[in-house]
Amino acid sequence: MELFEQPKSREHKDRAPLADRMRPRTLQEFVGQTHLLGEGRVLALALDRGEVPSMILWGPPGSGKTTLAYLIAERMRAAFVPFSAVTAGIKEIREVMKQAQWHAEREGRRTILFVDEIHRFNKAQQDAFLPHVEKGTIILIGATTENPSFEVVAPLLSRVKVFRLNPLTEAELDRIVQRALEDQERGLGVLRPQLPPEGLQHLLRLASGDARTVLNTLELAAQIASRSQDGMLEVTLTAVEEAAQRRTLLYDKAGDEHYALISALHKSVRDSDPDAALYWLARMLAAGEDPLYIARRLIRIASEDIGNADPSALSVAVTAKEAYHFLGSPEGELALAQCTCYLATAPKSNAVYRAYEEARRDVEQGPIAPVPLHLQNAPTPLMRGLGYGAGYRYAHDAPDALVDQEHLPPELQGRTYYQPTDRGYEAEIRRRLAEWRTRLKAESPDPHAEPRG
Repeated sequence: MELFEQPKSREHKDRAPLADRMRPRTLQEFVGQTHLLGEGRVLALALDRGEVPSMILWGPPGSGKTTLAYLIAERMRAAFVPFSAVTAGIKEIREVMKQAQWHAEREGRRTILFVDEIHRFNKAQQDAFLPHVEKGTIILIGATTENPSFEVVAPLLSRVKVFRLNPLTEAELDRIVQRALEDQERGLGVLRPQLPPEGLQHLLRLASGDARTVLNTLELAAQIASRSQDGMLEVTLTAVEEAAQRRTLLYDKAGDEHYALISALHKSVRDSDPDAALYWLARMLAAGEDPLYIARRLIRIASEDIGNADPSALSVAVTAKEAYHFLGSPEGELALAQCTCYLATAPKSNAVYRAYEEARRDVEQGPIAPVPLHLQNAPTPLMRGLGYGAGYRYAHDAPDALVDQEHLPPELQGRTYYQPTDRGYEAEIRRRLAEWRTRLKAESPDPHAEPRG
């Protein structure tokens, strides 16, 4: 069970999946997680000192948790004991601790206990690690795809460092793929594979940051690929699609198709068609669009096309963005779908959008008028003497908090930017504003009336 003490046979290596054969042998070969392993970063410094803490590696599948644990043990020259939450219990934990004590006393070697899917251990099993982590009998490395805050007991969590691993970027996945294509000992190099750019792009996009997925799909695509007349193995886009069982969708995050699809989504929501809106949403997500980009657009729609016809729409859109940010894919995509349906079926108004555009146009093209004196504060006697704040009427001192006073500069007095529609909640706003204006007009003196007397 110790690292590299029993090398795998050549026959086993030949039968092993590509993802296993291409597993990095050194930290120099490890791709990704530079925020932990880059020069001067926390885990790199700990390894340089030869002292690593007990830790939990928290990250999505295929981000390198298991591989990193192996490489840490090799770098530390420590005994490596993998542990399964499915098959192990308290008895097995005690036995491992005896072995760790033996290694420490007889060989001066530390023991790294690697617990994959540590979130599957129950409270009693997790508690069993506590005294041994506390004493330093073992270095515990747990791996989990779940948030340790909810899945690991607090006493154990307080005794370990939690390191967050990120999904691999497409550039990092590309490095892994190129290495597998070129490596003639462990990879596919002896097959002389040719992977065209469109096949590579589809492969990287489908992997969603998962190195294991990208290598498994590549291996299967190579197995079903055909050879050209010159003996090259042509791993075409069709072979990648067949291996992944997902077809590629025409899409370019920075090109015409990107703007065409987001336009279709936006207009479908604006036109109150939830079915079309859901289709375009699904198309964009399936093609690899950043879900948070879509969430931002939904927030924009909530203000631009719904506005105060349904003031809750903005809250729904922002909440959907937060829900996706918390859950990620695929679970969080449902929050975006829920938001899309809500916005599509909400009453529509662009009155706020039009009002703001008109106000902005006046700011950009009209006179830069000073703030009227009665609206300015007068914190000093000098300013009060100059008329700052003079004549200002405090709204809360008036019935219904309604006062008849001007708030626009003289050059713009009489301008009406916001004109609510009669749809949704905005109909109530329209009624309220009309009532206020009627009352204020009735209460204000007529400037053209002849004086009495």
